[in-house]
Formats: sequence, structure tokens, C-alpha cells
Amino acid sequence: MERQVYDRMAELDQLHWWYRAQRKVLSALIARVVRPPRNARILEVGCGTGHNLAMLDIFGTVDAIEVDPAARALAEQRLGRPVGSAPLPDLEGVPSDGFDLIGSFDVIEHIDDDRAALAGIARCLKPGGKFVMTVPAHQWMWSAHDEVNHHRRRYSKTGLEALFEGSPLKLERIGYLNSLLFPVAMAARAAGRITGKDDGDDTLPPAPLNAALEAVFAQEARLIGRVPLPPGLSLWAVASGT
Repeated sequence: MERQVYDRMAELDQLHWWYRAQRKVLSALIARVVRPPRNARILEVGCGTGHNLAMLDIFGTVDAIEVDPAARALAEQRLGRPVGSAPLPDLEGVPSDGFDLIGSFDVIEHIDDDRAALAGIARCLKPGGKFVMTVPAHQWMWSAHDEVNHHRRRYSKTGLEALFEGSPLKLERIGYLNSLLFPVAMAARAAGRITGKDDGDDTLPPAPLNAALEAVFAQEARLIGRVPLPPGLSLWAVASGT
């Protein structure tokens, strides 16, 4: 990702509705679908500024990996110990069969060889360990946001299912998230294309709007893993190691 993306992440990850609500939704997903063992050993691959680490810490002992030096330094402050720098797909130096749970949230879409990335993650899971991931959905939603973030692709549901076929991971559950705001997002993307203002803007909305968007997205924490959500901005998947 470009330097400005990490800088914006550091500035906004405790304030912006998307980060705040997604942490609530992911926490519910892990508790309800992944159900890691008590005191699980957890690894977040591509932790960015470390904004998910406190949420993951509820479920066990957390380690993390981040390739960007500035983001990694902030993540280390938040985690209170060193964060690794081994990149996907090889995750060189990360122990094999070492983790009960590995999370990778909005990361795999950055990797050229996403199938090799899954193989690298599978190597690091304990037998029967779980992998949980999120990726952006719908290639037709491609925008300046994807360009700035150096995405290689967005995924369809069938495309994400196909990614796991023949991989060392067994896909257990898959679904959408950020579904309740999907119509708003589609309208905003269409308007941006019409007006020529598709600039990937991620500024913090005014406080009342920011709070309202967070409240709507966070409602999905009550639904995820219980009922299938309609198409949304993102896809999630839970898979197990062998």
C-alpha cells in the first residue's frame, strides 16, 4: 500500500466508523463461528497499525506480522512486544503448526499469488486450527480506493470458494459483511464515476454521520454467522487446517 494509506490508517483507526464497526463484527464472527480454544495462540498476518490486536487479545495470546516499518512500529506499541516482518506467501521464520487461529483481514487481495498465501498460512496452523479472513467483494466495485491500496483483485463469492479448492485449507463457512450499507456504497461509487470524483476519499465523516454509519454496520455483529447476509462490500471466510 502507499505510505499515505498507512498514515491515514494510523490517524483514523480508532475513530472512523468502518474500523470501529468492523472490529465488533469480526469479534462476533470469531466468537460465534471460529470458536477458538481457551487461551488460543493467535497470529494476525498483515496487522497494519495493530488496530485489531486488542480485539483479538480477548481470545488468547496474540502475535502479529506487518511488513511496513512505520505501521509495524505503531503495532508494536499497541501490542507491547515485537511484531514480525515476514511477508506472505512464505512467512519465513514463522513456526509451523504454531497457531490455533490465524487472521488476515483485508490482506490477501494485496498478494500476487493468493493461493500460495493460503498455503503459507496453512503451514503455520496447528492441525485443526482455524483461519479467518476478509477481502473486498465484487470486481465491478473497483474504484480509486482499490488503486490507492494496491489491491490486485476484488473477489466474487464463487471466486473465493475456488481459491480454497485444492489448497491445504478446508473451507468451512463463507459469507458477506458490510451488507446493510451496500446500497449506499453502490450509489456513492456510481455518483463518483458520473461526477469524476472517484478519488478513494476515506476522510472522517462529520461526527453525527460517522456515528450513524457505525451503528448501522455494527448491527451485523448480531447477524453474522447466524443468518446469511445479502451481498455486501466484503466477504469473509473461515477455513480449517489439516
